[in-house]
Amino acid sequence: MDVVVVKDLRFKTIIGLWDWERQMQQIVSIDLEMAWDMSRAAKSEDLSDALDYKSVSQRVEKFVQEKQFKLVEAAADGIAAMIMSDFNVPWIKVAIHKPHAVTGSQSVGVIVERGNHA
Repeated sequence: MDVVVVKDLRFKTIIGLWDWERQMQQIVSIDLEMAWDMSRAAKSEDLSDALDYKSVSQRVEKFVQEKQFKLVEAAADGIAAMIMSDFNVPWIKVAIHKPHAVTGSQSVGVIVERGNHA
């Protein structure tokens, strides 16, 4: 299985359950691993045969900012479903981290995996 990777996609958004979290933007960090057969793109060197990770990244940022999720679990699940649907990705692993969300920690977060490895 070939995998396209986006590491540490960072942006500010409203995310969180508590009232104070709904009043200010926080940084989130997102890692994506997406199954994609790269053999066609490797031969053609044509972006239309590849998974356009720039487009995926831009779509993820827009999606998360529009939804303003309360829980990182919901954000990770939503991102996975959106990418699988919009970009025809058969398998995805999404990790979302909120830096410094817990005192004394570098970050907290969740990882979801959806689809088939095929």
